[in-house]
Amino acid sequence: MARYDKEHKQATRQRILETSGRRFKQSGIDGSGVATLMADAGLTNGAFYAHFASKDDLVANVVADQLRTQAETFKALPPGRAGLEEFLGEYLSPQHRDNPSVGCPAAALLDELGRSGAAAKDAYTEGVRFILDEIASRLAPEDPQSAYGRALALYTMAVGTLQLSRAMSDPKLADEILEHGIQNARAFLG
Repeated sequence: MARYDKEHKQATRQRILETSGRRFKQSGIDGSGVATLMADAGLTNGAFYAHFASKDDLVANVVADQLRTQAETFKALPPGRAGLEEFLGEYLSPQHRDNPSVGCPAAALLDELGRSGAAAKDAYTEGVRFILDEIASRLAPEDPQSAYGRALALYTMAVGTLQLSRAMSDPKLADEILEHGIQNARAFLG
């Protein structure tokens, strides 16, 4: 029975992480209270503390989980430039822009992560480093370290473009920002 209980607790924890990740990206970290997060997971408030010490602990774990998922998706892309092209096409798409709850945690939460505690920033930093390493290895498979600066520029270009597009009230301008972001990223890739 203990094994089932441990597996059940882990499955419940994962459900909380996934539903909280979607809620944070949709409503923001500050705009998401524990009661709402637990209701999203189909649980009571009392169950929260069986899994997390505090909301800050939850935020750090959600950030780590979200970036781990994003990294797995990135690793599944084709190698080299083809993978980067696919990444850019999906990342800078109207579908990604219009559905922040299922998209990139960086683009949805960056401003709040800057004000978060050390654990959330550490989780975010670790996840971003992995993504930068993946990009660099696609830019220069023979010497990824030589492409680190270019990887950083490409990633920040993509995240900033998506954030700017999301902030527009004019749909035409929002689409133009995405289109030019893809063109600029492709030109940057050479």
